[in-house]
Amino acid sequence: MSRNIAITLAFLLLFTSCRFFESDKTSDEFDIPDSLLIDEQPLAVSADIVDDMVQNISSTVETAAIIKSLKIPFKKDYLAETRYSDQFNTNFRKALGLGIYGADLGYLNMYEKTSMVVDYISTIKSLADGIQVGQFFDFSTLKRLATNNENLDSLVFISQQSFNRIDTYLRETNRSSLSVVIVTGVWIEGLYLSTRVAQDVYNEKINETIGEQKVIISTLLLLLNNYKADPNIKALVADLEEIKVLYDQVRITIEVGETVPIEKDGVLTYQQNDVQTIHMSDELLKQIVEKVQSVRNRIIKG
Repeated sequence: MSRNIAITLAFLLLFTSCRFFESDKTSDEFDIPDSLLIDEQPLAVSADIVDDMVQNISSTVETAAIIKSLKIPFKKDYLAETRYSDQFNTNFRKALGLGIYGADLGYLNMYEKTSMVVDYISTIKSLADGIQVGQFFDFSTLKRLATNNENLDSLVFISQQSFNRIDTYLRETNRSSLSVVIVTGVWIEGLYLSTRVAQDVYNEKINETIGEQKVIISTLLLLLNNYKADPNIKALVADLEEIKVLYDQVRITIEVGETVPIEKDGVLTYQQNDVQTIHMSDELLKQIVEKVQSVRNRIIKG
């Protein structure tokens, strides 16, 4: 399995190119218009469940790093065009758009396409402000780290902190469903990028990354179904169910390996060397690729 690092709100990593955007003022207190409040009465979902899901989705930046390491040239047509941002005109779609365009920023940053970043930053800031979460971006710290694209661990840590604040804030304002919608947007766009690469280049690492999402989509659907009284989320669930039908045919087996002692940060610990294998035929991979792209494009165009 690839090294999984927190996706949190991967769109926060867009500010690794934030030298174009200036803002040092943040505030934790905003008045929420009545139009933004959602009357939610879902079943209680443990924060640990959400955290576990977030921690186990591969970062979009990690996916982009894999793509770049394969010497695959940057392709603009992989990205969701910002001209479609006007389609994200409801609270639900703004949250979904945050995830989608944020995932694309991870890809842009990895290829250092600074000339395109401004447009995406503007789009994402508009969407974030639209649902009153823009104040949780840690602009100054992320800009400071922007000069070192290799410092992903620090960026991920800061993004995790930001996600926790945003998630707490959305819960407090009866909008916890939007947290799951944002993460779903990041996930679908990250998977879409992987499928586009899989069409261009046959690579076991990319194929494995796609196959691993069998676990993630099940967890996402579990969380989204908790809010399916909302017709928008119900429709999103239906879209993801089309993909899950194919993922049900993917098998993941784990061979238990030897436990070996290792030293980490001067402390003796143990590492379990398990081996994961993705069982997925080329034909099934092709079907998943086509379905993911169909669903993602439908979501983009509203």
